[in-house]
Amino acid sequence: MDNKFSALQDTLNYRFKNISLLETALTHSSYINENSGTEHNERLEFLGDAVLEIHISEELFKRFPNSREGILTHFRSGMVNEKSLAELARKLDIPKYLQLGVGEEHQGGRHRPALIADALEAVLGAIYLDSDFMTSKKFVLELFKEKFPEEEIMVQKKSYKTLLQEFTQAHFKHTPEYKLIDQSGPEHAKTFTVCYVSPQGFSVTASRSSIKKAEHEAAKLALEKYKSLIKEKE
Repeated sequence: MDNKFSALQDTLNYRFKNISLLETALTHSSYINENSGTEHNERLEFLGDAVLEIHISEELFKRFPNSREGILTHFRSGMVNEKSLAELARKLDIPKYLQLGVGEEHQGGRHRPALIADALEAVLGAIYLDSDFMTSKKFVLELFKEKFPEEEIMVQKKSYKTLLQEFTQAHFKHTPEYKLIDQSGPEHAKTFTVCYVSPQGFSVTASRSSIKKAEHEAAKLALEKYKSLIKEKE
């Protein structure tokens, strides 16, 4: 059975001592309904959800000591949701190894975000049971390292995009617009470049790992440019 999941374990960068835990994590209830078997992945999904929440919550708590509970919750929900979990599951090639019933397979279950997101949580639960708290923590933090918010955005009470909008509406009756001008790189590690054009005649561009982060950076650069223009007039 270990050979069956050998490539996946290489991708996970984790070797299971009890490989049956990984097999259970990848077994959907539809498969058990149509084949002989004893357990599907819903219990491991339940555990993995809790493992993920504690590790992400602790890391956010440490990274942002001045952020209130509501802000930390907002950060966590932005990182841990069906879309992001499904994206990470695809990056790890988890859908390829799912054991699905024939009906679920024909209905596109292998590509359904909710199903593959649940499978990733089940794999996290399996790693936790197969190892220990610190090993699972290391795995989660490595997996989510690109999804943690950037500090310069987080420490502000208002985001740079909000500040820029307030500034331009007050001075120019202008609502900022950001245009995506380029995206490059492999599917799992894309770089997005956006442009903001000022009614004052200048433009700024910024590149980041997501459109949202690129827009925040462009807004930050635009505010800095506006401040320098104001100083020049003083």
